[in-house]
Amino acid sequence: MAEQTNAPGQGGIQVKASEDQLKGRYSSHMQVMHTREEFMLDFMALYPPQGQLVARVLVSPAHFKRMVAALTDNLAKYEKQFGKVQAGTVEAGKEKEIGFRVE
Repeated sequence: MAEQTNAPGQGGIQVKASEDQLKGRYSSHMQVMHTREEFMLDFMALYPPQGQLVARVLVSPAHFKRMVAALTDNLAKYEKQFGKVQAGTVEAGKEKEIGFRVE
C-alpha cells in the first residue's frame, strides 16, 4: 500500500491508498441522486452500447454541500488560469435513460 502524506509542517490525517486506487478512474458521466439522509454520486464510463459504473460515492448532505463549494472554488481557479470552460450540451431528443445491470 502506498501512503499519502502531508507536506512538512502540515498537520492532518495520514491516508493509506493502494497503488491501484492512486491511479484513479476515468468517468465520462456522473449521475446524482439523493434521499433525505444522503447524496449518491455514480461515476460511469459510457462506451456505447453499454457503460460501466466505475465508482459510487455516498455522502451526507452537509458533506455534499462542502464538496460543491470546493468544486466551485477549484473551477474558478482553473478558469482564471486556463480560460473559461464551455459546458457540453445534450441535443434535444438525444437524452438516453441509463440503467444498471447487476452481475
